[in-house]
Amino acid sequence: MTAIVPIQPGTLSLAAMHLRGGGLVAMPTETVYGLACNAANPDAVVRLYEAKGRPRFNPLIAHVANMEMAEQEAVFSESAREIAAKFWPGPLTMVLPVAPTGTVSDIARAGLDTIALRMPAHPGARALIETFGKPLVAPSANRSGHVSPTTAQHVKEDLDGKVDLILDGGPCERGIESTIVSFVGERPVLLRAGALETSALEAALGQSLVAREEADGISAPGQLKSHYAPNARVRLNADAPEPGEGWLAFGKTPYPGLNLSEAGDLREAAKNLFAALRTLDTQHDRIAVARIPDESLGEAINDRLARAAHRD
Repeated sequence: MTAIVPIQPGTLSLAAMHLRGGGLVAMPTETVYGLACNAANPDAVVRLYEAKGRPRFNPLIAHVANMEMAEQEAVFSESAREIAAKFWPGPLTMVLPVAPTGTVSDIARAGLDTIALRMPAHPGARALIETFGKPLVAPSANRSGHVSPTTAQHVKEDLDGKVDLILDGGPCERGIESTIVSFVGERPVLLRAGALETSALEAALGQSLVAREEADGISAPGQLKSHYAPNARVRLNADAPEPGEGWLAFGKTPYPGLNLSEAGDLREAAKNLFAALRTLDTQHDRIAVARIPDESLGEAINDRLARAAHRD
């Protein structure tokens, strides 16, 4: 049984002790709960992949506490540095060339010459990284491909007994994963829509983001076609539930079920998405999802729903 403990100085020290020993610690972030380990320890990273059942060709995001730590791991262009200054800490992951001084293990980067970096905004996550003193890789703290966790209890349901400690920081504020942008080529490339609106990034950059091509392969997390998936089959853009289907609504609806946001608020919908999918998954073997506007955070919500609905 894995203990769930509140974040306080004593539990942060205990968590850092586990991490130094090659252990795994679940930590809250503003996006989803992450499963953290020492990014520089390949044995710990292998244990993390095994705990999640995650394919090893799928790279991990390294989480840092400050720019000094980030610049040890990656080479920042001028535009990348400006974007980091504007949006970090926050729900943005930047894919950058690996720095010669980098410490993140090859296996965590899936052998790539790039690294995915994020500076989380959640004070508990930042405190853990600062207490540990080095970058932590931290993919979502769930079984690979399953619905991402937004509470400590979600983590326990998926990974009880496979991790050393679960730090409880309450429900996640954003509820969906970070936006991922590559700053490796001539123009920034959107690798994954997420909790930071694409429009805000494009306004800061003064240019549109290049869309990722499927043929480019896996260069960052969250690019597998089937991901974030419940056991139940998911039907998208539904006008109404069919007999036997669970109903995931958005906005006003006459049908009983769960509602991402009765007010039609995309931020509220993003926060509630994964918890709602988990709840309906325990009650139904089929889930119908109402139409979500494909704008602002709706882009990221629809991305997660499309991957949840995909069956190989």
